[in-house]
Amino acid sequence: MRDSGGGLEHKLADLEPLSSVRKSYRISWYRCPVEHQKLRELMRPSDWQGWFQAGGHMGLAVITGSAVIYFSLQGMWVAMLMGIFAHGTVCSFFKGIAAHELGHGTVFKTKSLNRIFLRLYSLLGWHNFHEYAMSHTYHHRYTLHTKGDREVVLPQFSKSAPLYILQLFTFNFVGGLFAPGCIPTIKGTIETALGGYGTSVLSSEWSRALYTAHPEERPIAVRWARWMLLFHGSVLVVTVATQIWALPLVLTFQNFTANFLKHLVGFPMHCGLRSNVSDFRKCVRTILLDPLSEFLYWRMNWHLEHHMYAGVPCYNLKKLHLLLKDDMPEPRTLFGAWKEMKEVWERQKIDPDYEFDTPVPSAEGEVGRQDSELHASIGDLAPNALQSP
Repeated sequence: MRDSGGGLEHKLADLEPLSSVRKSYRISWYRCPVEHQKLRELMRPSDWQGWFQAGGHMGLAVITGSAVIYFSLQGMWVAMLMGIFAHGTVCSFFKGIAAHELGHGTVFKTKSLNRIFLRLYSLLGWHNFHEYAMSHTYHHRYTLHTKGDREVVLPQFSKSAPLYILQLFTFNFVGGLFAPGCIPTIKGTIETALGGYGTSVLSSEWSRALYTAHPEERPIAVRWARWMLLFHGSVLVVTVATQIWALPLVLTFQNFTANFLKHLVGFPMHCGLRSNVSDFRKCVRTILLDPLSEFLYWRMNWHLEHHMYAGVPCYNLKKLHLLLKDDMPEPRTLFGAWKEMKEVWERQKIDPDYEFDTPVPSAEGEVGRQDSELHASIGDLAPNALQSP
């Protein structure tokens, strides 16, 4: 497999400014037909289910984090290392996964709970949700159309160097796709806080394009970067004052520990699929996961359903799949998805333009091409400047 480094940025140069794209570029997406009333019911968020998902995930982190601190204070070093591994596995999903769904504003019926948990997960996960909200709005509207979506640019390749694989199971210093590294994340946050274009999630070219089109969002993202640095700096101060040396491992560096599961389940979302098509079934994968992985991944394994109807809360995506399954491709297993991606990577060594064309049922005519406000909803994700197409 080839490396997934910054070699893709040359594709983003000299593209049409986003201000022009928003005015002139429209995609008539094919969406599998579903009854409006059933869709409305599925789009209705629930505080109870929101607490189960958001509160449950945070509760697991509190349990594993408390175990790390307890074992460290008792000098139980083997148990502490096991606790760190479990804590990192749980918390690696904070950045870009938990904060992603909360950013859509669809988790809780009570909007203030969405906002509180979004900030909590973002703070602990080194996630600048203001910048991400801009980027992800374009990603949903123009999925894998490079003219308007440069959050995900194909082709994507997984790093396969033994040292990187080792980092996925221990501490991730350098980072990669779906596994943010400590060095680029903290460096990017500092650069953003100082008014630069540092980022560990988006390419610098994409970040510049977003801020050029939406300069009013830049001061907000800069302030949030400063808040993150203040918080994590305070953790270090409290650590020195209390001499509880495990605190940074629990509250600051947990996001960079044991990234292997997030890497495994996150990579198949779009990798190797078709770009520049107007059918989500061709450019997004749904995969089947065990219950714990699905919970930690915030049900984003139902990723095709999420893109097709992004206003549906994560906990209703499986129900949505059951309504649409006759018009959808068969979900891949996790093993099957990685096997498919590996075959694509092998083909791309010979033909760099090759993309896997997912077999799908025949489209049911124009009935699927419904771009009403209900169908095209992405929840509360878009910043004010992007709320109108």
